[in-house]
Amino acid sequence: MESRILFTCILTGMLLRKSCGQNSATEVLNCCEGDILFLLDSSGSVSSYEYSRMLGFLSELLLPFSLGEDQVRVGLLQVGTQPRLEFGFDAHNTQSGLQGALGNTKALRGDTNTEEALRMAKDWVLKPGGPGGAREELPRVLVWLTDGVKPGDVIGPMEELREEGVAVLVISTGHGNYQVLRQVVTPPVESHLYFVDIDDMSIITEDLRDAIIEILWAERLQVRDVSTNSAVLQWRPVLAGLTGYYDIRFGPAPSGGVVGGGAGGPGTSPSTSGGQYQRLTRPGDSSTARLTGLKPDTIYTATLTPESNLQVLNPLSVTFTTKPEVLSPAVVTVSDSEANSVRVSWGPLQPESVQSFQVEYSALPGGKLHMTTVGRGQNSTMLTNLQPDTQYLVTVSARHSYGQERAMSVKVCTEEVRPDLADLRLTTVGSDSVQVDWKASMDGLRGYWLTWEGQDGHGSTTAQRSSFYLPPNLLSTRLSHLPPATRVCVSPVYRTTRGKGLCCTAQFHSDASAWGHRS
Repeated sequence: MESRILFTCILTGMLLRKSCGQNSATEVLNCCEGDILFLLDSSGSVSSYEYSRMLGFLSELLLPFSLGEDQVRVGLLQVGTQPRLEFGFDAHNTQSGLQGALGNTKALRGDTNTEEALRMAKDWVLKPGGPGGAREELPRVLVWLTDGVKPGDVIGPMEELREEGVAVLVISTGHGNYQVLRQVVTPPVESHLYFVDIDDMSIITEDLRDAIIEILWAERLQVRDVSTNSAVLQWRPVLAGLTGYYDIRFGPAPSGGVVGGGAGGPGTSPSTSGGQYQRLTRPGDSSTARLTGLKPDTIYTATLTPESNLQVLNPLSVTFTTKPEVLSPAVVTVSDSEANSVRVSWGPLQPESVQSFQVEYSALPGGKLHMTTVGRGQNSTMLTNLQPDTQYLVTVSARHSYGQERAMSVKVCTEEVRPDLADLRLTTVGSDSVQVDWKASMDGLRGYWLTWEGQDGHGSTTAQRSSFYLPPNLLSTRLSHLPPATRVCVSPVYRTTRGKGLCCTAQFHSDASAWGHRS
């Protein structure tokens, strides 16, 4: 008996690792992001006293963590004859809600059906992206609390979970088989496997919490809003609630090294490349920093080091590439096109690097070349005195301050000249016919579109509309079999569109008369 007690004490000493110093709740806040599922043995082999001690242990263990969609989420799966998900990951986003749920949890009793519980965990609760399941691309942790009595065949199911990326940790409060449990946990065994008496569980709280934090630690330094000369670093504020600051160093990525150097201002990277780096500091409650003065199309490495007297936190590094510089003009557009003018616009403006813009244009094919110079602060100009209905080649070029030139061309067509009808005259002939005469300029005309429709005394349409096309050499026509009141319209037709027309109304009386009306 004494040798057995001695062995238990030695084994406990071997498996308990030194605390990392997480001594207060505020030191853990905002540290982590991931999903933790607790597999709690609540079968008949666990006494009510032991069960209450386990729940108290979970309450103390989880109390410091910040809960929420972008932080830590907790689920509880109880093991009994019929395992039951007591609450899922999306159930509690506050500590008050979680602590209340733990306090109200009741044991299932019955057999220890751990195999079925693991199947539920694998196929449902810990399955990323499923309804109510774990989040994708975030760490997943399974913490199994057992008394070690008849756990069943757990090696195979646990191995499947580990193969899918789930970190497995085990706490045994009874006489579990060490050789079996060491095969179940995710390495390192000394950090993820604990044998402890039910009355002494509090002595492993900090060690277990440290192990979970190490898995869920949100070491994700992100880069967003990358441009040609700037970028924004974003990180989780791991120093929130602590005294400290963030040291940020960034520079062109060296070959075979990382950005670093001594304190204060720009310095030289200790890498073999000897590249220059810049340094920024941000207060402990910040989570972003804008990096400026970057070069276009360059690979950069940024290193964020949380500095605190209370904790030693690992630096985070990220590599990113700035966007290639877009030299103006990168786009040329045309608007406000008329018969003799058109507006040409371009971008980006880039007044800091462009000395001036030059616009060249000529009619196609082989027209005379025209040229105009535009200041660097202007991104459009109106080209005038152009020929109507003509295609032009327009080229916008920019002379940059460092000697480089860039040009872009676009084709544009001026509008055709579309003169309106000069006159429209109707002469009634008999009781139902009318002679239609008009005057128009022949330049650019492709013909005429003539339309007529009957009207009542109030000007409303009473009959179906009729229309037909006439060639450009005709300036008159006769319409017959018309209603007593007929509205006649004539519109000029050009190459690209129909011009503005004129309309008159013919009124038929018992005696024919000549009359006209402009509208």
